[in-house]
Amino acid sequence: MAKLYVKIQPKASKTEYVGRLGEMYKIRIQSAPVKGAANKELIKFIGKTLGISKSAIRIKSGHTSRQKTLEIDGVSDDDIKQKFE
Repeated sequence: MAKLYVKIQPKASKTEYVGRLGEMYKIRIQSAPVKGAANKELIKFIGKTLGISKSAIRIKSGHTSRQKTLEIDGVSDDDIKQKFE
């Protein structure tokens, strides 16, 4: 299980990876943070980027915050670095 620290920017023009902010990965999310829509889109984007199912991704902390900690099954920290950089 790997941990992924992200900072999201909701209501962006499109969903995309922007770059690193220290230990965190900055991701723009097109959805608004209403009724969990931004969280759902984040999980979908991470799953597609890493090539894993959405069920392997959990938001461990930061459900209502822009800074989130995700736990991801089936990948290593190195796998994450390779896909995002």
